Amino acid sequence: MVRIIPMASSIRPSLSSFRFSGGVSTSRFGLSLSPLRLPPHLHFSHLTSTVPQSHFFGLKASKLLKTAGTRVGMRPVGNVVHASTATAQETALEWVKKDKRRMLHVVYRVGDLDRTIKFYTECLGMKLLRKRDIPEERYTTNAFLGYGPEDSHFVIELTYNYGVDKYDIGTAFGHFGIAVEDVAKAVELIKAKGGKVTREPGPVKGCSTVIAFIEDPDGYKFELIERGPTPEPLRQVMLRVGDLDRSITFYEKAFGMELLCTRDNPEYKYTIAMMGYGPEDKNAVLELTYNYGVTEYDKGNGYAQIAIGTDDVYKTAEGIKLFGGKIMREPGPLPGINTKITACLDPDGWKTVFVDNIDFLKELE
Repeated sequence: MVRIIPMASSIRPSLSSFRFSGGVSTSRFGLSLSPLRLPPHLHFSHLTSTVPQSHFFGLKASKLLKTAGTRVGMRPVGNVVHASTATAQETALEWVKKDKRRMLHVVYRVGDLDRTIKFYTECLGMKLLRKRDIPEERYTTNAFLGYGPEDSHFVIELTYNYGVDKYDIGTAFGHFGIAVEDVAKAVELIKAKGGKVTREPGPVKGCSTVIAFIEDPDGYKFELIERGPTPEPLRQVMLRVGDLDRSITFYEKAFGMELLCTRDNPEYKYTIAMMGYGPEDKNAVLELTYNYGVTEYDKGNGYAQIAIGTDDVYKTAEGIKLFGGKIMREPGPLPGINTKITACLDPDGWKTVFVDNIDFLKELE
């Protein structure tokens, strides 16, 4: 659906190496997936426990080793650590599948809050849901906009910082996707309001879906996608990544997302993967884009993060660590509002904040 301008390289990505099973590639995370099952007391939160050798090899095997004059050395200990890690991963995956996760909102910075709110409400048909002033954090206001209540819809959180009127969007962030019933009519309205159209309405090459691209006053790109009525018009957030295989594995294992589809476009030298917590036609999704041969991008300072709901930020943080994510904020309550969160980075440095589901609903009240 989306066409990305070619970026210099002729290297093709290999989709045949994607892994969608419960395991994790040892070449990506350095983890041994031994089928050994550990006792329950070692699961998930006891990765650093010291385990007697006899628990794994049996008392008889332990005596035989001693009889042979062999001391318990680094190799058995290493096996125990790998086995413990593998079991912890299995337990984490089981919990992630049961966790009630949903994409809550996407956060980015704008230079003029009133101007952006006006554009989104008048041109894109969004509603201003609420504002929140937090002067002690050195930004004056957050504004939440979307197409429905925050407790059931994916929304946008705009951040305005004191005295900052411009941001660098960089080359890593792609665009937001919005479903509209009539793309041509939407583009006419946007032009009438002074909006910038960067791709006129028309079908995507190779299919009948009509799209257009526009830019908001700060330069953030929006893809308008012509579709019938949908419960979630704010459809997608597109981010560029340096290794699509690695990213798919991480978002499946650490975030519990489902790989909804992949599409390769050799003509424009890119491949995309749609990841999310439900089908594209009913839920917001993450569109990961890999441009052939490009492994690093400039993230700028405009785009911030995505927030995802979870039943337990502590277990979520532990699982993210197990699958190669970097925790930027240890799980716990935020000062002042007591909402429990944890923040992490994916392998490409994209930030995500997980928010306690119950605390989030209380915050909305």
